[in-house]
This record gives sequence, structure tokens and C-alpha cells, in this order.
Amino acid sequence: MAKVIEHEPPYTVGYFVGSLASASINRTLSKVLVRLAPEQLEMTEIAIGNLPLYSYDYDADYPPVARDFKASIESMDAVLFVTPEYNRSIPGALKNAIDWASRPWGTNSFTGRPSAVIGTSSGAIGTAVAQQNLRSVLSFCNSPQMNAPEAYIQTVPGLFTDDGECTNDGTREFLESWMNDFLSFIQRVLTVVPSSARG
Repeated sequence: MAKVIEHEPPYTVGYFVGSLASASINRTLSKVLVRLAPEQLEMTEIAIGNLPLYSYDYDADYPPVARDFKASIESMDAVLFVTPEYNRSIPGALKNAIDWASRPWGTNSFTGRPSAVIGTSSGAIGTAVAQQNLRSVLSFCNSPQMNAPEAYIQTVPGLFTDDGECTNDGTREFLESWMNDFLSFIQRVLTVVPSSARG
């Protein structure tokens, strides 16, 4: 018998934008997703750009910026990754952030926390390879992942406005449905994974 869900919505979702670029199309996509998120999800960006490069030399005494970063993740019910693809993989800044969150050993902030991955690019494969790499990392980090539906978005000029509107009806409907699927996934995970088992 499934455990009773520990709390009712709204559920807090911390989202990461993998690109640090000011004109990032993935940042614009994140704005679209926030607009289209069901009201049961409270979306908050968790910034990654101010973290130094991770080294295990820090493990004995994490700097305040890293402690705050981990605390931000641990205060969320779920996490969402919105990432570009760099050289057929995820950006270094995003990998660095995940490394900080997962250490020191035994204090992995992603443990048991439901996650989803999405991304956009101007290329036809729409960040598919980067997403597969990220999924591998998240599997090691013991984060339950929404594996379907997958979302590889090809950005074309005018598809998204700067303030987060999607101008294509089909794409908007898909993204809205995807966010609703994410809500359902979060509810399922939180039903069976108690807070004591999450990072």
C-alpha cells in the first residue's frame, strides 16, 4: 500500500538554467515554462553562476555560497533542469553546480527529489544528447526522473518572446501538457518517498 502523501499542493520546484549567457534561449524557455506551469507548482530559479569551481578541498569546510546553494535545493519538493547542449554534453557551469550539490559525500541534496529535464536549441536534435548525459548524472545522484514524455525543443526565430510567451499553438500546448505531466510525476514520487529519504 502506498504511503499517504506528506503534503498537499502547491509543490515547490527549483529550476536551473544551464546557460550563463544573458541572451540564453534556455532562459527564455524557462520563462515560458513558469508561465505555463499549473497553479499547483511554485517555480523558483536556483542560480548557478556564482559558484566557484568545485574541488574536494572544500568538503571539510563548504563556503557559504555553496551551503546556501545546497539549502535552496533541499527546501524544494522537486527540481527542473533547463539546459542547452555544449559539445554534445551539458554546460560546465551546470555540471559544476551538480557537483557542489552532491557533495560532501553522504550529503547529496538531490537524493529522492523528483526531477525533470528539458532544453532547447536551434538545431534539430534540440539538446537530446545533453539531456541523456544529464540523465546519467542524475541517476547517480539518486534523483527520481520523469523519463517520459521527453522534450527536445527546436527554437526558431519568433517562437518565444523575451517575456516568456510561446507564439506557436502546438508548441505551447505541448509544453503546458509537459508541465502538467511533471506535476503528476511529482505527486507520485512524493506519495512513496518520505521527506526523511530525500536529500
